Amino acid sequence: MLRTSKGRPHMNRREALRAMFVVLSSTRTHAARPSVATLIGTGSPGYSDHEVNNPYGLVIGPDRRLYFCDLDNQRIRCLDLRTRRATTVAGSGQKGYSGDGGPAAAGSLNMPHEIQFDSAGHVYIAERDNHVVRKVDAKTGVLSTFAGTGAPGFSGDGGPAARAQLRQPHSIAVDPRGRLLICDIGNHRIRQVDLSNGTITTYGGTGEREPTPDGADVKRAPLNGPRTIVISPSGDLYLALREGNAIYRIAPTTATIHHLAGTGEQGYSGDGGPARVARLAGPKGLAYARGHLYVADTENHVVRRIALETGIITTVLGTGQRGDGPEPDPLQCRLSRPHGVFADAAGTLYVGDSEAHRIRVVLGVRPSNA
Repeated sequence: MLRTSKGRPHMNRREALRAMFVVLSSTRTHAARPSVATLIGTGSPGYSDHEVNNPYGLVIGPDRRLYFCDLDNQRIRCLDLRTRRATTVAGSGQKGYSGDGGPAAAGSLNMPHEIQFDSAGHVYIAERDNHVVRKVDAKTGVLSTFAGTGAPGFSGDGGPAARAQLRQPHSIAVDPRGRLLICDIGNHRIRQVDLSNGTITTYGGTGEREPTPDGADVKRAPLNGPRTIVISPSGDLYLALREGNAIYRIAPTTATIHHLAGTGEQGYSGDGGPARVARLAGPKGLAYARGHLYVADTENHVVRRIALETGIITTVLGTGQRGDGPEPDPLQCRLSRPHGVFADAAGTLYVGDSEAHRIRVVLGVRPSNA
């Protein structure tokens, strides 16, 4: 289990019991209508057991705790869903690039956007403004640089990832073949690192900011702002293009890229119809669960869901207007530029409601509700 350091004073007992009840009663709630509640956050930025400051990427770890990027606190934190205690995994709170070789909680980070675990339980952190991916060792809690030199650029393919240059990496994912995929957004490419030997290569993208042809070889296809990536258990890759306002599927066997959602024009439309003709606005988060893709449609202030079998898109959280709540009706709860999204097979959706300074949980968003 990763080593952590304790946060500052926690929420009062009544708040803790209420939040705990929301999570632990999920089985009963799933039988009823979907509902949304705040797991952590007050609506104002802060750093304590009940405060966050611009939460971004998030994931349930192998220990069943919720790990998240507390962006403007320059930390990676985790929330115990039973005790409601928040602890720090990495980051001292000081913006910078230091601490390799020492305890992760004493190191400095610079705009951590997303985190992922590999099969051994190591944590990987995409740090946008350090132009690197850092690693926290699962056994020792030691911080190291896994990919990138700290200087922005594009170089190093075919060599060690730690000697390669990245430019503003935003998103990462681990695939079933033991590779770490990196959305190297400033280079308009997807890079891949073989976890067995640390070698980095380009997986997709030409570096050009042009439209992506449907059905093209991903290595020869332009990718305009590859912002976030998620991988299904079968190995299908799903990619959101921030500037392209679209989502694509990459077939693992053929390495071809296929248009899934978004017309390319910024907007908010298409619910109840084919995702390919819907409008998105700067999608910045993706999650996969049981044949459904969840999309943090950031500039529309909503989370949407695509049923991959039918291609139909719907909104599952948010109104399309920027705000903060009210809860518990997901379709009446306004969001403020959500970035992080994670879904589990039980129908639980976790959302980093970034500029509302909250992490919300939505219960009962099951595929049968699609």
